[in-house]
Amino acid sequence: MKIPVIRQLFQNSSPEQLEATLEVLEAFCEFRGVNEAEVDVAGELITNICGALEVHAKVNEGALEKDALNVFAQRVMGSIDR
Repeated sequence: MKIPVIRQLFQNSSPEQLEATLEVLEAFCEFRGVNEAEVDVAGELITNICGALEVHAKVNEGALEKDALNVFAQRVMGSIDR
């Protein structure tokens, strides 16, 4: 998870574009010929895209971009600590 990447994706991509990309990456991870390193890279991209989608949702609910980014980062860090 990289907050600057999530911010960039949020600012430059619509939720529809992010969702389409997410579908492609998820399908890519299911291919038999994909190795573990490629799945790791795709997983990092998926996390960043999900973060950008969550930021879009929070901003649409009235949150500030900065606050929405922080909420996502805290949730991810909280799930890692468990």
